[in-house]
Amino acid sequence: MILENDSFRHKGLRARLVKELEAKGVASAEVLEAIGKVPRHLFLDSSFVKFAYRDMAFPIGAGQTISQPSTVAQQSTLLNVKAGDRVLEVGTGSGYQAAVLCEMGINLFSIERQPDLYNKCKRLLPSLGYSRVRFYLGDGYEGLPDLAPFDGIVVTAGAAAIPQKLLLQIKIGGYMVVPVGARVQTMTRIKRISEDEFEKEAFGECAFVPMLSGVAWNK
Repeated sequence: MILENDSFRHKGLRARLVKELEAKGVASAEVLEAIGKVPRHLFLDSSFVKFAYRDMAFPIGAGQTISQPSTVAQQSTLLNVKAGDRVLEVGTGSGYQAAVLCEMGINLFSIERQPDLYNKCKRLLPSLGYSRVRFYLGDGYEGLPDLAPFDGIVVTAGAAAIPQKLLLQIKIGGYMVVPVGARVQTMTRIKRISEDEFEKEAFGECAFVPMLSGVAWNK
């Protein structure tokens, strides 16, 4: 899809961002190609648009943030999924991570607990041509058991402990990528080995907004 508000300048800035991510160690060609296609400036508040292609996080309202591109790249790479796979995203947020996964050919199921962000993404992503995502307003700790199992699960908020209900929604052989920790989080990847056996790996410290339960209904 050709977007009128995605200029040659924006494309050039994305290309520079991709080079920066490569220099930082992002090795997945599929992830880098996807990041090079997603117009990140369209997912930001106008106050931050001029900084859209810096490797930085920014507030998006409702006490949430859009993750920095290197974090999106890390989580997308750790998922170890391929085009056509079914992935559950917990925390739609700005929709940027969802767009990157859609560019990778993923069939995405995305849960958001903030109604304002949920409604915004339901409008924004289809308008940008991202039709491989289904949106749900709900509690990310519960996941989507009726649609499980998933080839991968990515959690875009910091969980104080590993969400146990989500573990049971991973396909055997699939991965969940989740930041775990109460104050300082560790990027954690969990592989489901069998019905009741899981393997855990750590990939360094990170900082995310806290993962909360329930739906944040507007008062």
